[in-house]
Amino acid sequence: MRATHQRGFTLLEIMIAMAIGLFLTGALLTIVQTNKAVFANQNQLEQMQDSQRMAMTLMADVIQQAGYFPDPTTNTLSGTLVAAGAFANSQGMTGAYVAAAPGDRISVRYMTAPQDGILNCSGLSNLNAVGGANILYVNQFAVVAGVPSGQLVCSVTIGANTTAYTLVNGVTNLSVLYGVKTNLAAAGNNVDTYLNASQMTAANWQNVISVLIRLTFTNPLYTQAGLGQAQTITIQRVVDVMNQTGPNT
Repeated sequence: MRATHQRGFTLLEIMIAMAIGLFLTGALLTIVQTNKAVFANQNQLEQMQDSQRMAMTLMADVIQQAGYFPDPTTNTLSGTLVAAGAFANSQGMTGAYVAAAPGDRISVRYMTAPQDGILNCSGLSNLNAVGGANILYVNQFAVVAGVPSGQLVCSVTIGANTTAYTLVNGVTNLSVLYGVKTNLAAAGNNVDTYLNASQMTAANWQNVISVLIRLTFTNPLYTQAGLGQAQTITIQRVVDVMNQTGPNT
């Protein structure tokens, strides 16, 4: 009986197989690296979007309360919000315009009653026992420049004590415009002009109907110019003040 000889792989076949294997391994590594980069980018965008939502929600909640005071049957606006610092009597809001980054500042004040659930910009409320003392809160929002990115900071003043809280990171600029009605002869109580703080008059500060906030964030996907990504992302929101009636209860 004749023996059967088995033929092995030639050197050329082995080299071709190795080349195909290396190609497939390289493609797999490329896919893994791409998926990793996409996941990281999505995570950074989600973090920025969460920061945007939180910043705008906190600022809107505080600004809407400008000029509030409890129990108008016993309290009055002028007797509650007395002249102090940059605030005139009865004034619930003031601000400062700064053309260069990190931009403007806005300050809002209101008085809260114990356990009424009205928050200041730190997320805290008047926790005094029912029947206890009212608290006047002065909330200031500003951006503090930093490396590699800035921070949106809220400062809460109660009496003579001021405490600063960092709200979100990655903010490079804050722009604030105040919506007022300059044509007092016109019907209704609608905004006809948006002004920055330097353009506001004493009468305007008593007549703020809405506030337009613009926050500029660092784009986490930006690497260098010309690659399709803007260096910053700006969001804005218009906030109505006390049901569009200005600083009144």
